[in-house]
Amino acid sequence: MTDQYAEIRQLAAQVAREVYEPMAESLDVNRTPLPKDERRRLGDLGFLGIAHPEKYGGSGAPLEEALVVIEEIAKVCRPAAFQVFEANTGPAQVITHLASEEQRERWLPDIISGEKTMAVGISEPDAGSAATDMRTTAKEVGGKLVINGSKRWISNGGEADQYLLYCRLSDAPGGKGIGAVVVEKGTPGFSFGASERLMGFRGIPSADLYFDNVEVPLEDVVVPAGSFGKLFGVFSIERMGNTTMSLAIGQAALDKTLQYVQEREQFGKPLIDFQSIQVMLADMVLQVEAARLLRDRAAASATETGIPDPLQVSLAKCTANEMAKRVTDLAMQIHGGNGYTEEYGLERLHRDAHGWAIAGGTPTMQRIRIVSEVTGRKFDQRR
Repeated sequence: MTDQYAEIRQLAAQVAREVYEPMAESLDVNRTPLPKDERRRLGDLGFLGIAHPEKYGGSGAPLEEALVVIEEIAKVCRPAAFQVFEANTGPAQVITHLASEEQRERWLPDIISGEKTMAVGISEPDAGSAATDMRTTAKEVGGKLVINGSKRWISNGGEADQYLLYCRLSDAPGGKGIGAVVVEKGTPGFSFGASERLMGFRGIPSADLYFDNVEVPLEDVVVPAGSFGKLFGVFSIERMGNTTMSLAIGQAALDKTLQYVQEREQFGKPLIDFQSIQVMLADMVLQVEAARLLRDRAAASATETGIPDPLQVSLAKCTANEMAKRVTDLAMQIHGGNGYTEEYGLERLHRDAHGWAIAGGTPTMQRIRIVSEVTGRKFDQRR
């Protein structure tokens, strides 16, 4: 089959290999984010606006094209790929799909150019998978919104310039009271916790967000109360990016292992000649290809609005998340002692695989969503 994205795939792979692969280990070891100049480089290459309209500086291309770039860069450097992920499949998609025209013109060009980044704030200390239990409030006082509360596990927390904050904009219970507002870094009363020391994601900052009577203009409300369903509809796009990060990790582990078993010798012959190695390799190939096909099917399910089918997304994300953990583990086993060293990069892949399985909705929650979509029923976990 002809790869319709071959040209941009080759460009992304070249940039990944020449620019980001040399710095990947350092970003991980030192827990440092991608330099801002490198983010701007990604913007200059057009990688940050692939899936956004041309009128704001984007390419207006299909989501699949952005996923191609995310995958190629994520194979070697997740912190760099995260910038492409965040811009094309993250909270900026909420701006593209649900914000007003004035808001799109105000926020999207800087995100697409790499001048600014936007993170999303959903989870709270007592509201992770149970997102509708969130307590952070934004109440109108004197013609402004006053925000109080906190957010937990915020990727790019403290580093991003803007935050799409999911919060309670009314007193209605559950999801009915939840909407979203953009809060700028540096707004008085808005502060950050210490940077998390995570097992993986080491070049992707994570920190708590704290809001103490933070005042923002009413015109920065993107989604009013009562539209929580719309917000999580767009969140399916973020889960496609998450799926692709996991796919890239699995593919990278497979590629490294295929090369290794044909070069490494034991008992006088290459590892590839041992049947036990062949069986493990076959399992790796099967799992990676299954995840890829489900990811591609989910991407192809997008309607005219650009929102993919939630069932297909959950099938793809759950499969890819768990595939990445299993395939990187098999890769480490096949590499033996070498797989347990930092030199070969497999332990970094394995650590990051576990992070992407948690982010954006755990495999357990995806399974619940799958059953809900298949049966057409909603299951109240509180009863």
